Amino acid sequence: MKKISKTTRSNIVTYAMVILAFVIMQSLIAGGQVSSALKGQLVPICVYICMAISLNLTVGILGELSLGHAGFMSVGAFTGVIAAMSLQTLPAPARLLLAIVIGGIMAAVAGVIVGVPVLRLQGDYLAIVTLAFGEIIKNLLNNIYVGVDGHGLHFSVTDSASLGLEGGIVLINGPMGAVGIEKLSTFLAGVLLILFVLTVTLNLIRSRSGRAIMAVRDNRIAAESVGINVTKYKLMAFVTSAAMAGMAGALYALNYSSVLPKKFDFNTSILVLVFVVLGGMGNIRGSIIAATVLTILPEALRAVNDYRMLLYAIVLILVMLVTNNPTLKNGWNVVKEKLAFWRKKTPVTAEKGGGADE
Repeated sequence: MKKISKTTRSNIVTYAMVILAFVIMQSLIAGGQVSSALKGQLVPICVYICMAISLNLTVGILGELSLGHAGFMSVGAFTGVIAAMSLQTLPAPARLLLAIVIGGIMAAVAGVIVGVPVLRLQGDYLAIVTLAFGEIIKNLLNNIYVGVDGHGLHFSVTDSASLGLEGGIVLINGPMGAVGIEKLSTFLAGVLLILFVLTVTLNLIRSRSGRAIMAVRDNRIAAESVGINVTKYKLMAFVTSAAMAGMAGALYALNYSSVLPKKFDFNTSILVLVFVVLGGMGNIRGSIIAATVLTILPEALRAVNDYRMLLYAIVLILVMLVTNNPTLKNGWNVVKEKLAFWRKKTPVTAEKGGGADE
């Protein structure tokens, strides 16, 4: 029997963790043990998990700091809304699926447009340019008007009246954002999207391309010296990350009746970056846990509303101090080594026998 590798076991545990969480939540919901506030957070939690995993691909695996990830999310959100609201003849699950796919494709296109010139930069310069991209997208969406009627889609950069709709509806109303959205997102769709994003990310990391991406991260000059196309692999990771953020954005937008462009600002990009840093750079499972805990935490602290954000900030600081404490890290490594030793140790069960019967 072929032995399962350590990496495969780790991936199976990650998938099982997501599926088990879904089963437990569904059981609690069926038993009426989940509050309405937590129910309303289930889809956003799934969205932020997908965002954290996708950004970890850029920040943790590729090693480049991006501060405009919310920009890709906004591209997916608004194109997903346009797709879902334009296809009223299709059943809701099909419209949601198409919206997520189209949102991901359009975000990937935006990733190519931004990535080709931007990925020539490194470090702080890359961070500043990606931050500028996120703000540009937000301001463009503030000035775009989209409507649909029997003649198809109508676009304008002036106002909604100039769309010339004949009995149609306005989908994107400039600074008022996407309005009149039919809520199509579900918790099941969110979990399926997490599993898809996990599959793409984990397979990419363990593939030949993933090893090339990590080689570029560790030493660009050494990677170039052995024939690795640095631009190709950096763009591959960046565009894949953007596409997954766009898919998460479409799921997010279709969970609300209206979505404003200002929701996808610098603060959202920083929030997702906090998930990645807190969970561990390059640690996919850590990103899942961090995104879940930090999304639930502000609502859990509503009982002390006056001090809610202060306590939230204190928790973040304490967690970062604990996770970066060398003494605690060394202690945890010792514990893991001892556990590994006892697992490998085989107890002696055979006993020395006496003389044989003759």
